[in-house]
Amino acid sequence: MSFVLQNVVFPTDRDPDLLPLYLDADTWSVIDEKPVRVTNSAHIGDVLDRTRLRVAAGNRTSLASYFNGFPASYWQHWTSVRQVRLTVRTEGAATILVYRSNGSAVQQRIDTAEVAGEATSTFDIPLTQFSDGGWIWFDIVADREDVVLAGAQWTTDHEPARSGKASLGITTYNKPTYCVETLEALAASPDVLDVVDRIFLVDQGTDRVDGQSAYPAVAEALGEQLQVITQANLGGSGGFARAMSETMKRSESDFVQLLDDDVRIEPESIRRAVTFGRFATTPVLVGAHMFDLLDRPRLHAWAEVIDEHPFMWRNLFQEQMPHDFREANLRQSPLLHMRMDADYNGWWMCLIPKAAIEKVGLAMPGFIKWDDAEYCLRARSAGIPTVSLPGAALWHVSWVGKDDSIDWQAYFHARNRIVAGLVHSSAPEGGTLIRHSRRVDLKHLMMMQYYPVALRNRALRDVLSGPAHMREALAKRMPEARELAKTFPETIVHRDPEQVLHSRKGRQVFARRRRHEFDSPEGIRLRWFTAKTLLTHWLKKPATENVATPEVEFGKDDAHWWRLPAFDSAIVSAADGSGKQIYTRDRGKFRGMLLESIRLHRRLQREWPRLQREYRAAFDQLVSEDSWQKSFEANT
Repeated sequence: MSFVLQNVVFPTDRDPDLLPLYLDADTWSVIDEKPVRVTNSAHIGDVLDRTRLRVAAGNRTSLASYFNGFPASYWQHWTSVRQVRLTVRTEGAATILVYRSNGSAVQQRIDTAEVAGEATSTFDIPLTQFSDGGWIWFDIVADREDVVLAGAQWTTDHEPARSGKASLGITTYNKPTYCVETLEALAASPDVLDVVDRIFLVDQGTDRVDGQSAYPAVAEALGEQLQVITQANLGGSGGFARAMSETMKRSESDFVQLLDDDVRIEPESIRRAVTFGRFATTPVLVGAHMFDLLDRPRLHAWAEVIDEHPFMWRNLFQEQMPHDFREANLRQSPLLHMRMDADYNGWWMCLIPKAAIEKVGLAMPGFIKWDDAEYCLRARSAGIPTVSLPGAALWHVSWVGKDDSIDWQAYFHARNRIVAGLVHSSAPEGGTLIRHSRRVDLKHLMMMQYYPVALRNRALRDVLSGPAHMREALAKRMPEARELAKTFPETIVHRDPEQVLHSRKGRQVFARRRRHEFDSPEGIRLRWFTAKTLLTHWLKKPATENVATPEVEFGKDDAHWWRLPAFDSAIVSAADGSGKQIYTRDRGKFRGMLLESIRLHRRLQREWPRLQREYRAAFDQLVSEDSWQKSFEANT
């Protein structure tokens, strides 16, 4: 019996920006060690349908692309599949060339076929030389007339280790339009629905998905596979925990596939993730990569890790992300040919086997932030690693136009990171986590951002109170945090065009020509800057005229923590460009919050061993099915 591992697919909508993710019809050169496109022969009109592509006479198109290359190294490393078959169906005279790469992105041709008329070509390729990395792909070169790629698949005769389906868990809070579009994409993908048991749509908002005009049609199309669950807002962790809980009741499901709400899916990615999970030698979490929904060729997340001592997440190659496939496609991107092991994967899309839930429980009751990273660390400690699988991805609203470190989410950023560190960090006394957290407070205070510090101090007090607060405060902390924002004028985003904001000294723009002005201070200069700024903000009151009218204005990209502190007040553009916020120095708030931050961090440092014992002892109960069931029943 033959099993389809991967279908060659093309975009479901006619967006030219998506072409670089599905094919490479360009000719490239290298200038100053950077790839440069010489010619571009790709046209969206050449995409005939979901599986068919036209290659114009005399042209060459490569399928060495993110969605249509085959990530051979991941299949060799994580599964027992040792041979794949590539089947290519064509119409017209053409040459098919099959290539592979290694972990250093060295390209080698491994097979060739000349075809004419309606032809089916097969290539049997061993998966035995990809331990460090590498992809497999094929090119099509058209003869003197157009040729059509009528379809292609990567298959194996090897039996999967498990054969169950996946239930999808979509958690949403007032994003009904996105959710309906996701359901419509699933309904239009019967090959994906073949591997899906149930679709659990956990709606925690007030603008209900089932209240949308397009919902009845898609609900009818999906039939009993779709189940809508409504509950109070328990955050992403509460929604995903509910999906996990419902999946555990389904004997037909071996996995739960978590999906965020503000996304656009590539349906084939869901099928690939489930297929990979079936073939994995031992149970693994299968994560997907994230592209920017508003700039769709830009890849934001590849392999993500957590640095042990600061206990902070990051991309494995932070300086090389995001990656823009318009600037360098797969063949021109050596980094993407290396097999990378991840510590965790974001829950914008992540496949979790029921075996993991049985071993380690449901999501951490953290509401939002760090629940995905913490879960992957917990699963890894139980022998279930995370694989961020190339070729499986979706488009998610990125954080480019957000700054959730200064809104109500600041509480959850701080608290959940510390809790995850208490449970999982092996660094003595949390390593440099506490020092890093204290520095975050100092930066906010110097930038006149008092609201996030108030939330972060609340987070520390909650952590110090013990693990029971996490379940007790699950549905409370978000509305409390948003209510607190009303007492901080800096949180108001001024959008009224009839009241244009002006500053006394105008906008401050910093050119890159003078490096010492652009870079943040380091070393001795950093220590001097911090001491001087803290002393100034402690002793000096802001000038009356600067309180009455903002002193300066900054664009968001110029409003760095080493620039804002030099002024008494400032107008700063909101991250999404929708308006402006006013920051004003307040000596009383600065003094009180600084002292409280110092006191709380000192106490956290002193009590870390005790807290670590308490949180680790209580964690199994916090993430248990029984504990979550009580929260579901109390927040129906």
